[in-house]
Formats: sequence, structure tokens, C-alpha cells
Amino acid sequence: MSGKPKLHYFNGRGRMEPIRWLLAAAGVEFEESFLEKKDDLTKLQKDESLLFQQVPMVEIDGMKMVQTRAIANYIATKYNLYGKDLKERALIDMYVEGIFDLNELIMSYDFQPVDKKEQHFANMMDKATNRYFPVFEKVLKDHGQDFLVGNQLSRADVQLLEVILMAEEWKPDILAKFPLLQSFKARISNIPTIKKFLQPGSQRKPPIRPEEVPKVIAIFY
Repeated sequence: MSGKPKLHYFNGRGRMEPIRWLLAAAGVEFEESFLEKKDDLTKLQKDESLLFQQVPMVEIDGMKMVQTRAIANYIATKYNLYGKDLKERALIDMYVEGIFDLNELIMSYDFQPVDKKEQHFANMMDKATNRYFPVFEKVLKDHGQDFLVGNQLSRADVQLLEVILMAEEWKPDILAKFPLLQSFKARISNIPTIKKFLQPGSQRKPPIRPEEVPKVIAIFY
């Protein structure tokens, strides 16, 4: 095992992307091993690399970690992105769980049957603009700081920026009614490690293309 974390997943966003974002924000270089076909997943399952037979899996600090939230919690704790005390961690957890719910909605759009896509799209845009983004606009207003929790970068900030940028890919003006989120986006995007991750050629993954969807389904199903 090299010193760098090694990420095992398909060459796309999915549930690994929040982990890529966290590592990048922490300034940690990482390697990736991509699943190209069903056999690649089967091999990991057979050599007992996957505790619950699922990816994402991250090799880090001598462990083979699975479960997205467990991996993200470990990275956030290790690299000081998890608040300064128990109450801050509780806030970060609440915010991140909400962000993950929205992330899941957006991420699953491409895998919807054709006849469900329109309804799913309307639902995810409605939830973003009327349930999730108003919450974070209010958090920023009430908290009065540059960050969501305390006064330092946490995984909640990193993951909120990720989902904002994903939502904007579908609706570029989605933050029109949220001035504090607009300034938050600009501020967090300019943190040097994150700015670097947002440049072309980084390990950030683009949106999945329609022709890639069957390949991903073939790996996992």
C-alpha cells in the first residue's frame, strides 16, 4: 500500500465524489483504481476487500474502508474538517445528511426510466429551491460567519459547495434567490485547495454522459 489513499470505484461521480472532494479540500493526493467491468467488482468481492460487498472502497492508513459516510467521517476527522467539539460535529452531521439527501436526488436522475425523468427533475429542482437551499441560506444568515459551522472550513462547507455546483449544472440560476449562498459559493470556491480541484485536469469527475449509464449499470447489476 502506498502512502496515498487509493479509491476503488467506477470512473464517475456517484457516491465516491464527496470523498474525492473532501480529500482534495484537505490537500491530500490520492490514487484511483477504476472498475471498468463487472469482473473488476467481483474480484474485489472475492478477495474480501469489501466488507459489505459494495464500493466505494478506500484504502487508507492500512484499512480498506467502505460505506461513504464512514469514509467521509474518517477523512474529515483526520484532516480537521469536523468541527472543534461535539456540538459542532452534531451540526455538521445534520447539515451533511441534508446535503447527501439532495445529492442522492440529483445523482439518481440519470438512472431514472425515461418516463420518470421529467417528474424526477421537477422534484429535485423543487426540493433544492424550496427545502434545502433555503435552510442553508438561513444558517449562513443566523450564524453570521464565512462558514456553516464555527468559523473554519468543515466538511459541511465542502459538501454544500459540491451540491450547489451539481444543481447549477441543471439550472444555472438556481441560486438567484439566495444571495448568501452565492457569496458562500464564491468564497469557498476560492480556497486554494478547492480552487485547484475545480480546475480542468483535476480528479473531479464530470457529469455522467447518457451513453455511460448502461456501462455503470452493467458493473453493479
